[in-house]
Amino acid sequence: MELMEKLSQSKAYIESRLEGRKPQIGIILGSGLGDMADAIEDAVIIDYHDIPHFPVSTVPGHKGRLVIGGLEGKTVLCMQGRFHYYEGYSMEEVVYPIRTMKMLGINALLLTNAAGCVNTAWKPGDLMLITDHIKLIADNPLRGRNPDDLGERFFDMTQVYDKELVAIAEKAAGELSISVRKGVYMLFTGPSFETAAEVRFARIAGADAVGMSTVPEAIAASHMRMKTMGISCLTNMAAGILDQPLNHEEVLETGERVKKTFSALVRGVVASWPENKL
Repeated sequence: MELMEKLSQSKAYIESRLEGRKPQIGIILGSGLGDMADAIEDAVIIDYHDIPHFPVSTVPGHKGRLVIGGLEGKTVLCMQGRFHYYEGYSMEEVVYPIRTMKMLGINALLLTNAAGCVNTAWKPGDLMLITDHIKLIADNPLRGRNPDDLGERFFDMTQVYDKELVAIAEKAAGELSISVRKGVYMLFTGPSFETAAEVRFARIAGADAVGMSTVPEAIAASHMRMKTMGISCLTNMAAGILDQPLNHEEVLETGERVKKTFSALVRGVVASWPENKL
């Protein structure tokens, strides 16, 4: 079955559950950050396994469902859990939900993740607004035949993370007395954490954080001209910075510790999202 036919079927099923509501902003919640969806009002909840052609989440901290409803005066479609390359999905499968959002008429995307902190001046629990990313792995979600109905074959990547949205997020954080960082996110495929040497390389390359998600989604969104911003919750210092092993439990624990601050920032960003970026 062709991609556009699959997307049309996924779109039709989701719309059949929404009773005419039109989501305006897509939000993806990363590891340990899924409780943010509890703030959504009058929510419709759809399990991924019920949606035709949708992958399913296999990672702890990812509930695997869409939560659609009201948040700060906007209608949002929130993913409680995303799909990762390391789960065995192709890059095309990883970005399938982003393309489905676009088919639903969503032109605004907020990406969040849990990330390892590379910048030694920062600390676990900090929130970072993503200003750019680095992807050195060979695979790309746009590899293969281009879906012309979604975007052009070749497209600009200098404005992947919308500068106006970053500024709006900074202002919202200031009004909420939340300290935020701004920096560059570097993609590694996982599921193994990075080595100390890889983290040193990432720092030399200009990265402030490392992680296993977000970048494919941002590429697909850029291809479809969606207005995108990203927030990383820095859950641990990356390998080699501290003399201690890394584990996924620390990721989830830090997410739990900062979830109120994170939720407040996301709500502030959604409330301030300008109409011309929807």
